[in-house]
Amino acid sequence: MDAEASANWGLDSFALVEAAGRACAQAFCRAFVQEKKEGRSFAVLAGKGNNAADALVMLRALILDGYAQSSLCLVVTPQVTWDTTAASSSAAAAEKTPLSQAMLSVRKMGVPVMKWDAAEAAAIAHTLTHYDVIIDGITGTGLTGTLRDTALEMAQAVAAARHPRVISIDVPSGNYDGWQPGSPMIAANATLALEPQKLCLYVPAARSHAGNIIPVGGIFPPALIEQYREAELVAWKAAAARIAPVAPTAYKYERGLVEIRAGSTGAAGAARLAALGAQAAGAGLVRLIVDPSLYAVIAPACSGVMVAPDDGAAAGRFSPNAVLLGPGWGRGEDRLRLLENYLPREKNGLPLILDADAIALAKDMTFNGNVLITPHIGEFAAYTGLSKDEILNDPIPALRRCAKEKNVHILLKSHVLYAASPDGRIGVIDGMKAALAAGGSGDVLAGFCAAIAARSAASARCAASPQPFDGYACACAAASLLIQAAEADGIAGSFFDPAELARPAAAIAGAAWLPAGIV
Repeated sequence: MDAEASANWGLDSFALVEAAGRACAQAFCRAFVQEKKEGRSFAVLAGKGNNAADALVMLRALILDGYAQSSLCLVVTPQVTWDTTAASSSAAAAEKTPLSQAMLSVRKMGVPVMKWDAAEAAAIAHTLTHYDVIIDGITGTGLTGTLRDTALEMAQAVAAARHPRVISIDVPSGNYDGWQPGSPMIAANATLALEPQKLCLYVPAARSHAGNIIPVGGIFPPALIEQYREAELVAWKAAAARIAPVAPTAYKYERGLVEIRAGSTGAAGAARLAALGAQAAGAGLVRLIVDPSLYAVIAPACSGVMVAPDDGAAAGRFSPNAVLLGPGWGRGEDRLRLLENYLPREKNGLPLILDADAIALAKDMTFNGNVLITPHIGEFAAYTGLSKDEILNDPIPALRRCAKEKNVHILLKSHVLYAASPDGRIGVIDGMKAALAAGGSGDVLAGFCAAIAARSAASARCAASPQPFDGYACACAAASLLIQAAEADGIAGSFFDPAELARPAAAIAGAAWLPAGIV
């Protein structure tokens, strides 16, 4: 992409580094700095590439804008091709790389530069503790293998400093496509991620090293970003915009009818949570069909839900727009037969959401493009035959392969969520919400999926040119709705009953999809 920017857009490496460094400084200040303050200090660990140049330009911008004091800052760098002990040198002048020019400018501004010395690593690590912020510019996305030599030593010094404010540029040093657990990587408190953000940031096994990921734009033209984007980073606003809103004249059938088959002895709560999720995401009517032995327990707990015992009498009351099977359902032969009964209808366009036990029952099935499965990491490992570690280390190849082979949409649940489509689309939904790591959150999410699928199907039925079920759009909207609900007041920062997610989710979904009043 850098080469394309230079050859066809007139954006050479100097322009890109300047834009990146300044944008990083602005993003840092927006996120962390309330006001300018004399005496604020930054220590930059600068490697040998343009990532180091980005970090130095960022430092220069912070100094020029009054957010840092040059004499109190520090640059630590390995031996490079010019003499860093001189304010200017013939080597630096002759080389004129983005890094050499950025180094020259910060030295001219009075920033001390310390050459990296492995023999002094412990002393340098101690020195770093005296600075307000450490900026990690050791390596960037050009890294093609594990950290080694001087870069590794510098990263180890950052780790030894145990500093509470380590800011990485683009990716934490040591991260790269193909990174494996156990390979060294800086653990940043925040990462200033240049657009287009790199997928290696979000690999579940590596995600925690990046800390708070802060997008940094304004560097590459949008058209160029789209040309080279590997996957979509899904945000709620964009995901919600793809789902049909509720028309002002709509009645319940136009909002979508959801049928849920869930729950079993010992897992009745899963059925209730799935129904609450479907209500919260805007289903016009939810019918929950449960085992007769559970009816008396579940019906009083599901206000507004049509609860029916699975005794044959409930069938045919209405034709659902989407069906959810599996939460707390069990895996007996009777469940398999019920699942098989829905498959012919799926081939006629009925969206099916398969969660939990239904995913296991469907392991050997191939679908018609109208099925969305919602496995967590363990369930996806069992479904594909891969190990959990293989998926955590690099889920996208397995998701793409499975979605295409099974002709199924996938919503993979973990601390980072992934949506995958048979046509090759991949969406990444950043999670990192530890409070969601509780039994029942996935049942609520499955309900979100069912409601969104039902409304999309109902809207398509009324459209002049109906579109096929887009399980990818459904998965992206449901997953990002879950994350938004987890960030709501009263939910964020607390342990909660997963049923409590329904109220903020209903407000968030309503604000997005219900018609606004007259202003």
